[in-house]
Amino acid sequence: MHDGSLRALEFDRIVEAVRSLALTPLGAAALGDLAPQTDARAVRTALAATTEGVEFLESHDLPLAGPDDLEESLGALAIEGRLLEPRQLRGLATFLASVDAVRAAVRQADADAFPALRTLVEGCRSFEREGAEILATIDEQGEVVDRASPELRAIRERLRKQRQRLRNTLASFLRGRDTARYLQEQVVTERDGRFVLLVRSEHRGSIPGIVHGSSGSGASLFLEPLSTVEINNDIVALEQDETNEIRRILLALANGLRRRGLDLRRTVSAAAELDVIQARARFSRLVDGVEPALAPDSRIELPAARHPLLIPAVRARAGNGNEASANPGEAAGPVPVDIELAPPTAALVVTGPNTGGKTVALKTTGLLILMAQAGLHVPAASGARVGVFQSVFADIGDDQSIANSLSTFSGHIAHIVEMEERLLLPALVLLDEVGAGTDPTEGGALGAAIIERFRCRGALVAATTHDDLLKSYASTTDGVTCAGFGFDPDTYAPTYHLAYGVPGRSLAFEIASRLGLPEAVIEDARDRRSAREAQLAEHLERTARALEELEAARAEVAAERKRLSAEDARLAAARREVDERQAELRKQLKQGVAAEIEAARREVGTIVAGLRARAADLARQGGRRPPGRPRLSTGDTGGLKREATDALAAVSERRGGDPGPRAGAPEGERPPAPPTPPAAPPGVGNRVTVESLGMEGRVMAIHGRKAEVEVRGKRLRVGFADVRILADAPPAATGGGVTLDVRGADDTPAELNVIGCRVDEALSRVDKYLDQAIVSEQRQVRVIHGHGTGQLRKAIAGLLDGHPMVSTFAAAAPEHGGGGVTVIELRDSDEGGNPP
Repeated sequence: MHDGSLRALEFDRIVEAVRSLALTPLGAAALGDLAPQTDARAVRTALAATTEGVEFLESHDLPLAGPDDLEESLGALAIEGRLLEPRQLRGLATFLASVDAVRAAVRQADADAFPALRTLVEGCRSFEREGAEILATIDEQGEVVDRASPELRAIRERLRKQRQRLRNTLASFLRGRDTARYLQEQVVTERDGRFVLLVRSEHRGSIPGIVHGSSGSGASLFLEPLSTVEINNDIVALEQDETNEIRRILLALANGLRRRGLDLRRTVSAAAELDVIQARARFSRLVDGVEPALAPDSRIELPAARHPLLIPAVRARAGNGNEASANPGEAAGPVPVDIELAPPTAALVVTGPNTGGKTVALKTTGLLILMAQAGLHVPAASGARVGVFQSVFADIGDDQSIANSLSTFSGHIAHIVEMEERLLLPALVLLDEVGAGTDPTEGGALGAAIIERFRCRGALVAATTHDDLLKSYASTTDGVTCAGFGFDPDTYAPTYHLAYGVPGRSLAFEIASRLGLPEAVIEDARDRRSAREAQLAEHLERTARALEELEAARAEVAAERKRLSAEDARLAAARREVDERQAELRKQLKQGVAAEIEAARREVGTIVAGLRARAADLARQGGRRPPGRPRLSTGDTGGLKREATDALAAVSERRGGDPGPRAGAPEGERPPAPPTPPAAPPGVGNRVTVESLGMEGRVMAIHGRKAEVEVRGKRLRVGFADVRILADAPPAATGGGVTLDVRGADDTPAELNVIGCRVDEALSRVDKYLDQAIVSEQRQVRVIHGHGTGQLRKAIAGLLDGHPMVSTFAAAAPEHGGGGVTVIELRDSDEGGNPP
């Protein structure tokens, strides 16, 4: 980077402001060398570290501290055998303790959130033992305490006794009548490290002793009485012993640090870098800065950019500088300006009225680029994006520059020649009032040629001008754009708003008039313009008005878009709230249903357990039947099924559900709604339905709680729970007689085809088919199940194997279906039914 350009852009003042935020002399020294870097990776690393520092300081403290003479103390420590003063050692201990505190604070934070800080503190080493020893040896006043060593304690104890003895002896001279009259003053003073009396010169021989000099007037002598010479000698010797012991203690403390020289150097280096990061982070908070994204190409996108030296808090820390760079009326802070210079545009020509902000915009552009490449956040809005430049040049020669730059035409040309010779790409070239200082026509042409030269060489160029030729060049050349600063149409006061695409008017006449130049002079100047110049000025004025109208329309659109965005956000929030409420209701409903299912499951479990107990009782009763009779009759089986169906239906009704299909019914077949249970048991002659068989019959007799029902010519004895009186049944017979059933029985087919059925469906159909076959007095039936995987055949065989009405079963003959058909032999009705 060019040193003259750094000064012209006042980068040194930014360095001074950041340096003032250092917590230790080490950090301040490192920040004094802060400079823009040209390696993109190094810039990215530095910016990321600054961002980490900002985020860390938002929620944590970084208690780094160090004395002003820290660098001097470290330098003395680097010299073997060099003694450090007590205050220097205590300052080192305080500094090392603060590093330990920072190390602990960073370690307690999230390691993933602060990788750079974590890496730095891992390079630090703890000096807790050495620091504690120093702080225990040296007090806050910088004195070595008595407990520093047994020898020091003993020496000081003897010193105190000897000094007390000396004070008592000298006090006797002050109080004695024979000696007090020889004293000039009743005081004890010190001369050359020895305690003496102030004796009048004329009484020199009145008190025996050693004279250590006289006063300026010669009227008084400094006399050491002979009786105190030996005591003074002891005190001097003890003081020397004390000094030697203190030196030994201090040297031991310093050597304790020297023995860990490598650890100390690493810790000091890491602490300095930590201080640099926190200073950059605090500066970012000072300017409300953002981390700019680094673009892979040469571009500058700085929305709402502000010149940092126009921020009062920064200006207070930046030292003395030329405050003329501040725009009028900007004492409270800079006005943001959008700066954009990105491909395919490679050159920007900024125009506008005097004091309109052109030079400040130019300086802001260059300064923010330098800050970003130095690892500093920039005062701009989010979305800032810049490239990394190998060289940045600035030729700013007006009275707003802090540097003593040249202001003559030859000086400008000398700067431009130097830029041409030292240009390294990617490069940024900033030219203030390019082509000024000479003939306007030639200067405008030369300015356009200079911009074109740098643009063709691949540099980004930003220039300011009032020249009409340069405005025309910027408006008509591909890759070059113009932008103008606006002004208030009523007062012609600058607005500091930069509008792209339209060159701004210089407003020389208007501003001169506002500043008090006579109107006659202004009119004379207007008349002296050429027709072309007048037409251009009128065109620029019309363009400015059109731009204002466009900006107003754009502002309305932006406001409407903002309103719609807010409305969308409100609707989205309402939609999220509705979704959350629906999810909560579904969750509550699901929990309620789950609870109901669990309760029903427990009830069903209780019913099943009861049915199993009933079945076991019936089985035990059936075991006492004569041989050849089944353990469970068809009526018993039907009764159990009916009880199970009724119990499950009751559970379903209580739980508000559907009892579902009757056990044993084919899938999809729903039984008709059961009739209302009778108020009285069935009587002889009632037409009823046997629920377990799904068949109709007539009650022929009553035996206790069982009814003897004739179904298709067969009489069955079933419990009252298994029969339902049909709604159209005739009233029960009240007298004797014979009732004839003239309806014919439906013929049960000799075979059942269950191919294509699921296992549970096939078993249900086979079970019902067997009941119908027994009632129809069939002795042999066939079940066609096909070959398939054999699962259906095995399941049917399992059902038949324990069925009370099945005598035998086997596969059909090959010519009659083979393994795809099962032939079933049924028991005789006298064997399988209930006794009459």
